[in-house]
Parts: sequence; C-alpha cells; structure tokens
Amino acid sequence: MFKLLKYMTGKEWLQFCLIIVFVACDAFFTIQLPESMAQVIFMVRTSAPISEIAIEGLIMLAYAFGSLLSVVLAGYFSARVSAKLCQTIRANLYTKVGNLSMNEINKFSTASLITRSTNDITQLQQTYAISFRLLFTAPILAIFAIIKIVGKSWQLSLTTAGFILLLTALFIGIMFFVFPKFKVMQKRVDNLNLQTRENLTGIKVIRAYNAQEKQAKKFEKANKDFYDINIFLNKTMAVLSPFMGLIMNGLSLTLVWLSAYLIGQGSLFVEDMMEFTQYSTILMTSITMLSMMFLILPRANVCAKRVREVLECESSIIDGTKTDVKDIGTIEFKDVSFAYPEASEEALTNINFKLEKGKTLAIIGSTGSGKSTILNLIMRFYDATSGEILIDGTNIKDIKLESLYNKIGYAPQKSAIFSGTVKQNIGYGMDETEHEQDVQKALQVSQSKEFVDKLENGIDSQISQGGNNVSGGQKQRITIARALARNNEFLLLDDSLSALDFLTDKKLRKELNKEYKDTTKIIVAQRVGSIMDADNIIVLDNGKIVGQGKHSDLLSSCQIYREIAYSQLNKEEL
Repeated sequence: MFKLLKYMTGKEWLQFCLIIVFVACDAFFTIQLPESMAQVIFMVRTSAPISEIAIEGLIMLAYAFGSLLSVVLAGYFSARVSAKLCQTIRANLYTKVGNLSMNEINKFSTASLITRSTNDITQLQQTYAISFRLLFTAPILAIFAIIKIVGKSWQLSLTTAGFILLLTALFIGIMFFVFPKFKVMQKRVDNLNLQTRENLTGIKVIRAYNAQEKQAKKFEKANKDFYDINIFLNKTMAVLSPFMGLIMNGLSLTLVWLSAYLIGQGSLFVEDMMEFTQYSTILMTSITMLSMMFLILPRANVCAKRVREVLECESSIIDGTKTDVKDIGTIEFKDVSFAYPEASEEALTNINFKLEKGKTLAIIGSTGSGKSTILNLIMRFYDATSGEILIDGTNIKDIKLESLYNKIGYAPQKSAIFSGTVKQNIGYGMDETEHEQDVQKALQVSQSKEFVDKLENGIDSQISQGGNNVSGGQKQRITIARALARNNEFLLLDDSLSALDFLTDKKLRKELNKEYKDTTKIIVAQRVGSIMDADNIIVLDNGKIVGQGKHSDLLSSCQIYREIAYSQLNKEEL
C-alpha cells in the first residue's frame, strides 16, 4: 500500500503533512481533557471559588472545540488526498493497460483488469482515507496516555497493562484466521465479474439456446462463493465487538474497584482515579484503533499488490525509436515463426513473402491456420518468435509504435464500435473536421454512405456502445470506413468482409482498388470470391504456406485452395 504513495504529487504531500499536524493537535487537545477534568474535581473537593472552576470549565470547552476542529480538518484533507491519489493510480493503471501487449492482457484476464481498476482501487481509497488519520492518531494518543499514566499508581498501571495484553492477544488470534482469506476474497470478486461480463456480452446466445438457467447456476455459484467468504470474514470480525466491549468495560470496572480500595487506604484521590481511568480508556481506545487498522489493512494490501502487479508489469512489446521511416509501401516477412505464450505448437512457421507498394495480398486458409496471426504480428500485438518483419525496409521492432500505427489502417475481425456518432467512429483517432473529405471518401468506398444517409441525423446519428443499434454488415462497413479514413500507407482487413453480401463486397473491392490504388493492402478472407482479383494469394494450413500465387495459378497448383474454391463456387464462377 505504502509503495503506491509515490504517485502523490507535491500538493498532496503538503496536504498529507497538514493531516499529521491536525492529528497531532487533536491528540494534544484530547490528552489535556482528563487532566483539566481532574483539576475541576480537585477544585470542587477543595472548595475553590466558583470563578476559578468556571475558568477551568471554559478551558475544557476550548480543548473540546479544538479537538473537534482538528478532527474535521484532518478528515477533510485525508479524504482529498486519498481521492486524488487513487484518481492518479487509476489513470496510471488505465494508461498501463492500454500499453500492455496481448500477452500481458491475457495473463491478467479482462475481468481481473476491470476488478483491479474499479473494486481494488475503491477499496484502497477507503482504506487510505481511514489510515491517513488513524495510523497517526492511535500511536500519538497511546504515547501521550502512557506518559500521563506512568507514575500515577503502579497497581493501576499493572492492571491496565494486563488488559492491553489480553486485547492484543485477541487481535492476533483474529488476524491469524482473517489474513489468508482476503486474497481469496479478491479472486472471488474477479470470478463474479467474469460471470457477470459473460452473461451480459453473451446474452443473445444464452437466450437462443435457452441457457438462462444454466448461466444462472454458474452465476449463483460464483455469487455463493463470494457470499461465503464475506460471511466468514464478517462473522470473524463480529467476534471483535463484544469481546472488545467486555475487555474495555472490564478494565473500567477493575480500575474503579481497585481505585476505591486505594482511596480507602488514603494512597489515591478521587481526581487521580478519574484522570487515570480516562487516560486508560484513551490508551485502550488507541490500541483498539491500531488493531482495527491491522485488520483493515490486509485486504487493502492485497488490492494494492494486485494493482501494483499491473502498474509494474513490463510489456513484452518494447517500443522502437525510429520515427523517420520512409513511405516506400512495402511489407516483407523473412522466415517468420511465432508461437503463442504457453502454446505447445507454433501458430506460424517459416513465413516468407514480400508485398510491394499498391499491391494487394490476400490470405486464405482453414480456421485456425494463422491468418489473423499474421496481421497481429504486423500490428505488433505480438512479436515474432523468430525471423524478421520489415516495414518499408525497416525492422518492425525498430519503429516507434506511434509511427507504425500512423502507417496502418486496420479493420479487426470483430468489429469494434464505440459509443458516439457515426462521424466520430469513422474519424476515430484524428480530427474529423480537418479530414472531412477523407471521411466522406471512406463512407463512399466502404459502401456505408447509402445506409448512413438514411439514418435520422445522417453522419451525426448516435451509435450505441458496441454498435447494438446497427446490423453486423453495417458495423463492418463502418469499421472499414474508419480504416480507410486515415488514408494510411497500409490497409489491413482481417476478415472484415464476411458480413457483406456478394454484391456489396464486389462494389467495395472495386471502389477500393480505384480510390486507394497506391495503398498496400492485406486482406484476410474466408470467401474465395473476395480475393480472386488479388495480386498475390497466400494459402495457409496449420501455420505454414502451402500455396502462393494468383487465383488461376493456385486453382491448378494448390489442392487446399482448389478444395476451398470448389466448396464455395462452381467452375464457371471461378
């Protein structure tokens, strides 16, 4: 937890120092009250003038008001510092996740990253807000109380020490059972988020297969597991309250009984008894606060470790340094092989090809043959296990990622649509007003203009999160338009034509070749009809190139391509 304090700025550190000052003031005023009260009792016992008693009473009121003001100010600054600190941590975590490679994202899992960004940081904020005050208040009060107690009465001091040891033993026993469970609890929060996320994202499939009951059982199990660990922790913590009350009241009763005996013996006065009892209560309360903090901190510490795991995780993708790569328009793979993390077999083996400027390369093959993996390597979502990938003659690992992505227009296999207008989605990552012509051109080429113009507000119509208010084909066309609008040197289409009908597909490819003839294109497709006119076609099977060439050549030379082609089209169409 305390290692995360490095994210505090100078302003927060100044406010943190103010918290310590106000906490010390509160402790000072609190510790003066019993002594002032004892003085009032002494003055009453010795029949002092009422004016002197009133003055001492006003001093007590001043101490009480000073303590109140100090507590309010300490709480205010504690809330501000903890909120700002966790805002900074959350922003850094968001940035870090955005810069992680797919290796690290898959390692943590999406559900866990969401939990760490929300639940874990919220838990941290609440704990920081409390601990900034109590971790200073409790020790200061305890030290002041001990100083005041020492020398008053060895009998009362010894009794107080015995009860403190008893209270400490209780907390140590509770902590022994509670500590290991906090880590389990956060993992069960992860699982609960995972089940919730799956149910929400897969709701159409769940309904289509009448699997609501099955999913409800899975969710109920995750919910029950979380409930069980919560109940265990709450029951364990609930034991504290009655036992603490028993020990605190037992101390007060014992001190009063023992003090009465000592007063009867003439070795102690009433005001001394009251003062000692108050200081003992303050001491026990401060130890209780400190012990409670040690029960709260473990869960927050688990959350902090989980957050730090992400913040301190080094991406396996190391950013390059070159930004001045010439726009030659070529992509070359030299003996490229790749295996996914912890996979037993390679996804790609000895891939070799070169694509010149303005040419179109198509990649086809069975499901799982490695088609999308090639595009993932070009985008540097992963790095090749061996071999080289050259963009415009430069090793892709040497190019700064920002410069690399500025060269590429990318339409992923799964259409990614963001909440906002159609225009904002197509102009994503650039200033739409400065690139109005590029956006309109992209709309036209991607065959999106016709359906966009029919929308209520045209290009300014709102699209819901995930594009739930448009069809699958419309989402794909908007995604393709986004890739085209950037007017980049390279265009990567990862099976982005699958939801289009054959006529729309044909129109789109015709416009693409006409309007973006200087753009180097790589198209991953399942349909032979979408790639027949490509300058070069690569046929993949189990991660290896089993055929390469033009459509007519592959029909005669590559059996796998021929089987795929004849399964989709007849001889005349081919």
